[in-house]
Amino acid sequence: SGSCHGNSVERKIYIPLNRTAPCVRLLNATHQIGCQSSISGDTGVIHVVEKEEDLGWVLADGPHPPYMILLDGNLFTRSVLLQLKGTSRVSGLAVAVAKPSPPQGFSPGLKCPNDGFGVYSKDYGPQFAHCNTTVWNPLGSGLSYEDFDFPIFLLEDTNETQVIKQCYQAHNVPRDGSGPEYPLCAMQLFSHMHAVTSTVTCMRRSSLQSTFSINPEIVCDPLLDYNVWSTLQPINSSGKVDPDKEVIMVATRIDSHSFFWNVAPGAEGAVSSFVTHLATAQALHRAPDAQRLPRNVMFTFFQGETFDYIGSSRMVYDMEQEKFPLRLENIYSFVELNQVALRNDSILWMHTDPVSRMNESVEAQVRNLLDTLRRSSAGAGVTLQEAGFSQPLPPSSFQRFLRARHIPGVVLTDHRTAFHNRYFQSMYDTPENIGMQYPEGLSPEETLEYVTDTAKALAGVATVLARALYGLAGGANSTSAIQADPKTVTRMLYGFLIKMNNSWFQSIIKPDLKGILGDVPQHYVAVSSPVNTTYLVQFVLANLTGSVVNLSKEECQNSEKSPGSDRELYDFSWVQGSLDPNSSSRIPLCVRSTVRLSKALSPAFELRQWGSREYSTWTESRWKDIRARIFLVASRELEILTLVLGIAILILSLLTTYFINAKADVLFSIPRDPGALGY
Repeated sequence: SGSCHGNSVERKIYIPLNRTAPCVRLLNATHQIGCQSSISGDTGVIHVVEKEEDLGWVLADGPHPPYMILLDGNLFTRSVLLQLKGTSRVSGLAVAVAKPSPPQGFSPGLKCPNDGFGVYSKDYGPQFAHCNTTVWNPLGSGLSYEDFDFPIFLLEDTNETQVIKQCYQAHNVPRDGSGPEYPLCAMQLFSHMHAVTSTVTCMRRSSLQSTFSINPEIVCDPLLDYNVWSTLQPINSSGKVDPDKEVIMVATRIDSHSFFWNVAPGAEGAVSSFVTHLATAQALHRAPDAQRLPRNVMFTFFQGETFDYIGSSRMVYDMEQEKFPLRLENIYSFVELNQVALRNDSILWMHTDPVSRMNESVEAQVRNLLDTLRRSSAGAGVTLQEAGFSQPLPPSSFQRFLRARHIPGVVLTDHRTAFHNRYFQSMYDTPENIGMQYPEGLSPEETLEYVTDTAKALAGVATVLARALYGLAGGANSTSAIQADPKTVTRMLYGFLIKMNNSWFQSIIKPDLKGILGDVPQHYVAVSSPVNTTYLVQFVLANLTGSVVNLSKEECQNSEKSPGSDRELYDFSWVQGSLDPNSSSRIPLCVRSTVRLSKALSPAFELRQWGSREYSTWTESRWKDIRARIFLVASRELEILTLVLGIAILILSLLTTYFINAKADVLFSIPRDPGALGY
């Protein structure tokens, strides 16, 4: 028998682009934002735009519209996109990543993030509402909140970008000022979105489908995930903390966002703060008398904060409805870590709420909080300064708690007024943005363990915060021994920013979750939960603050197998463990910790108030197919000629078939046997 070889016709025609990220449609109570293609995808002749003058060919001169633009990342600006938005000569956009990052900065977010969902309004500090006093993100272009009726894709692989440019150079470059000859290189983008108009519309349609259809077609889903929280001293997770028990709440966000779906590195916007928070929890847990402090400390990691404070507003709602072990009345003070990696002269700014501080008792507690933080910074290489009494709070989860109750609190940042982060909520908020640098030639394992200057600086912030929390919790001993570990910080930065699939993360997660360890970390909240970031924050926190207990796998996973193990106070996780040095197998173990998950779904969806102005209403449209490909396209005349010839051949074939069938008795008659004619 001979060998058989097959070759797909489609592969000969199309070159798929496998490393792309689309702009997708998001919706809230009043608007839709993002991008989409037509239901069958959008196609156009490729034109490379590397400088603004190249747009003239696309918008006016080019003879072969519509065009699919390959746009240099440095030109991905609001002014350019609004020009393209207003013309029918553009069918889509493929954006090449700018390397290095645009020096002038790039932020597609809003100048006033989460405006209208914080504490400041016409009824509370109206002089601070809508960023009247401070524009926190002056570079914000608002691109992420525009609605585009054509697809926009990010090209993540420079090799694929080069393939497109080579195709363009070979077929599409104008010759002597005139249009190029056919065949031309074209691109097709598929990203049709099912939801339209607003969350109110799409949720109503989905609800009707779910009610009356056997096979409902859901068109959008709420953005949701889980908050991660734990306490210094264990509490009953299914009960209620005594009203007179005081708790210090430490908070940060763990999600980020950019213009493109699931491209959210968030180095300064999220990772720097929650890594510092994790290091703080570890340092405080190591204090010898941590379990005997008069006040408890709660470490909270909020998910979905980018989209109008999903996680924090849900926790406040659950506390008010007594669906959470703590009540708002239990919170003694609130400390939040915001962007902390881009400090000038090692200064950390302390932001407080000037409105609540007009209350004398709140003012006294806030003053004590600020003084404790200042004292704790002595000898740690960090200088803490107050932002000013007339300065409002920056966008922060703390604002959602202040909406419900006057709580003494502080938000720690690396900026006094506007963000130092020039790439807030963008694809360029990468490890390079916070100064993470490694020597050349290191192996992945050596890179994981290499302590960067960024890790040392964030460990200093974690040390200050851990010592301050010890004092606020009533600790009376010396805090000099409370020290965050730079080596742990550098491991976390590597895992959350460079490579999730590393040996440390592999050792601390459950065996059935090892599939979450992708290569490039992203921190978008999404609609399927928990996302990778949530799982990893949960298990890193358990690893840093929990303890190994001597239980078998069955005893660890099943409460009935280990009675009396305080299941109400602790969570037990059977994790993979590190590799056995003498074999390729792992040494699994059982970790006991106080780490828990709580739902981060906006109360608007629990209450079915899809048009709410009180709570976040963000949803993500569903889609069927997202892909991109390039191919050669013939001229319109040749396509028409081919079609006409095909129709002519079809008609000729039908006529021939009809004629043959009609004359079949003549054409295919069987001649008579000559012998049968004689008698």
